[in-house]
Amino acid sequence: GVKPYKVFDVAKSSVAPSHITRQKPEWFFNYGGKKLFNPGIPEVRDYITSVILNVVDNYDIDGVHFDDYFYPYGEKGQLINDQESFKLFSNGIADIKDWRRNNVDLLIKMVNDSVHQHKKHMKFGVSPFGIWKNKGQDIEGSETRGGDSYYGIYADSRKWVKEGWVDYINPQIYWSFASGPAPYAKLIDWWSQNSYGRHLYIGHGAYRINDPKDAAWRNPSQIPDQIVYNRNNPRVQGSIYFSSKSLTNNRLGVGDSLANNYYKYPALPPLMLWLDSIAPNRPENLLAVQTEKNVLLSWKLPFKAKDGDIAYGFVIYRFEEGNEINIDDAAAIRNIYYGDITSWEDLNTEKGKTYTYIVTALDRSKNESEHSIPVTLSIK
Repeated sequence: GVKPYKVFDVAKSSVAPSHITRQKPEWFFNYGGKKLFNPGIPEVRDYITSVILNVVDNYDIDGVHFDDYFYPYGEKGQLINDQESFKLFSNGIADIKDWRRNNVDLLIKMVNDSVHQHKKHMKFGVSPFGIWKNKGQDIEGSETRGGDSYYGIYADSRKWVKEGWVDYINPQIYWSFASGPAPYAKLIDWWSQNSYGRHLYIGHGAYRINDPKDAAWRNPSQIPDQIVYNRNNPRVQGSIYFSSKSLTNNRLGVGDSLANNYYKYPALPPLMLWLDSIAPNRPENLLAVQTEKNVLLSWKLPFKAKDGDIAYGFVIYRFEEGNEINIDDAAAIRNIYYGDITSWEDLNTEKGKTYTYIVTALDRSKNESEHSIPVTLSIK
């Protein structure tokens, strides 16, 4: 994840002479005790993009994710010191607020175009503040009465989705169903109607679980109810939680509830067919051999797909006798792994049972192949 403009807290930091803030001090402004990149300077946008591309080119990552740190959230008595940049780089835009929004737009589009040009499978998305605009500000806004990203931090998050500049949008909907200014359901409905065919992953406020100041978040069913609401909307493809420690700390038992009821089985990420719509070829020559206590599977790598992609990983499925072979049945997934190892050992078998195994291949974009020819084995 990337906070594109935030560099550091001025009062808490000491930096080396080679640091970019020392090399290019004119690229920054201070606001609220923080030193921030000035996104109105074209060289700044180029620099941020180059840093991201260095990571894309040199590390095996699946995607680039921007947090909601664009222009700073307003603080009383603070002004953004970018008037000189506006004079130099306004490009005919008369209103400095429109200019700031355009600066963010330019960076979003530049990063999106660049990461996809460098690696076609790379995914790019943003987790903006949960409210684009309120209906009271714009008839096309949500039925809310809270802060907003469009006017508040100059982030036109709906435009990025509409223009196809992101592969997914992850609005931070950190409110409960009972919230007066920003009801959870109203925002899910609004974003699902404004996702324009891109993936919509909802940001959940897990850090608010057991909040002593909010009765709604002291209800252990708040997050589970949000998941159910999301899954009843076909335009919502998933969830992201802030923060992970709030779940691993298992506040109100919510972590256990999610693991045992809502994320019980492994799953593959939803496909982004605009990035890659060609599935890999299936694995060949699947064999199953019973060892002393377990079952050892082996297969051959598939041939290259039509687009030249090779297998990047595999999914192993196991079906018990009488169960239909169905790769949409997540309960049948025994393992998902990435790499070119073409064998796997099933360590959890029962004597007297009959199992049918299949294997599918995954490419770098997580497209899944047709399944291999099944093999069936009775455990002796």
